[in-house]
Amino acid sequence: MAYDEELADRIGLHLAERTDVVEKRMFGGLGFMVGGRLAIAASGQGGALVRVDPADSARLVARTKAEVAVMGNRTMAGWLRVSSDDLRTTRQLSAWIDRSLAFVATLPDKPPRRRR
Repeated sequence: MAYDEELADRIGLHLAERTDVVEKRMFGGLGFMVGGRLAIAASGQGGALVRVDPADSARLVARTKAEVAVMGNRTMAGWLRVSSDDLRTTRQLSAWIDRSLAFVATLPDKPPRRRR
């Protein structure tokens, strides 16, 4: 399954005024890097892959329709899958993006990689 390009466009529009965002194709989707850290992605499996504080994951899964992300056989702490149905409105999408940005802002920027 290809990622939802309309969802990726909506995420990009939400982040358009930031100067620290880089779009990057990854995992069959389109990721949005903020300060060198993946914050959110239009997932190749549908919907969005959202980075959140791992300490909040269980609470968010209990209170929303989000699910803990699983890649291969690995449960990904601090990563949630949110279906496109739960991102239809600007308000719904903005809430997830803002939650992700708030968490990513607590992380140190990654230093640029040296080119070999």
